[in-house]
Amino acid sequence: MCVNDIVVQGATPLFFLDYFATGMLKPKIAEAVISGIAEGCRQAGCALIGGETAEMPGLYQHSDYDLAGFSVGAVERDSLLTGKHVTAGDIILGLASSGLHSNGFSLVRHIIELNNADLSAPSPFNEAQSLGAALLEPTRIYVRSCLSAAAAGGLHAMAHITGGGLIENIPRILPLHLCARIDPTCWPKLQVFDWIALEGGVTESEMLRTFNCGIGMVVFAAEENVNAIETALIQKGETVYRIGHVVARENGPAVSIDGVYK
Repeated sequence: MCVNDIVVQGATPLFFLDYFATGMLKPKIAEAVISGIAEGCRQAGCALIGGETAEMPGLYQHSDYDLAGFSVGAVERDSLLTGKHVTAGDIILGLASSGLHSNGFSLVRHIIELNNADLSAPSPFNEAQSLGAALLEPTRIYVRSCLSAAAAGGLHAMAHITGGGLIENIPRILPLHLCARIDPTCWPKLQVFDWIALEGGVTESEMLRTFNCGIGMVVFAAEENVNAIETALIQKGETVYRIGHVVARENGPAVSIDGVYK
């Protein structure tokens, strides 16, 4: 999540530090957590240069732990992506997500409790995984692909779709006089989101405000450069959809999602 937030500025993540706090250090758990962080750093091309491990039995239950971290990146000032170059007519590309991407878990836990779901049982939407493993599918890291797309030229902005979904994350990089017009039929929703909506009775508009709904990163590109940018993303392993375009904004919201939110 940290490195995805960095790359949308056009920056290259350089290093990451972690903080692991627990009531009682269990080496196997700590090793698994740090191994996962190291793998994320390899995918992002940044260094894991240190961290902190703290045992605080007066604060945490013995088997509980808390994990935090941060990353630092760098970008030349004239390459910084601020959204100021986004213009009407820009094409909006959506990069497929791998799952929930660490967002919306308060609602997910509520749905699990509501349905008395067994996390160790086969997932109802992917029998090759347990429900717990499917819900905890690691966040896709978009660093290498997005840096390659930026190098292709004509990339005007990127938005990392975290909590708040497309509706709340895209406006952060849109000039106030513009609107992102999104067509939700342009990409397939992952089955995990259909399961959440069905089992939790969650409306489509609320799903779009809480989850990424299958799009983990959004790229704004000039129309004349979109083919080159799309090719660069695909060559780095991304699944790319053309999900909309930028139009002039009148009195409506900054993000218009056809048939759902206007």
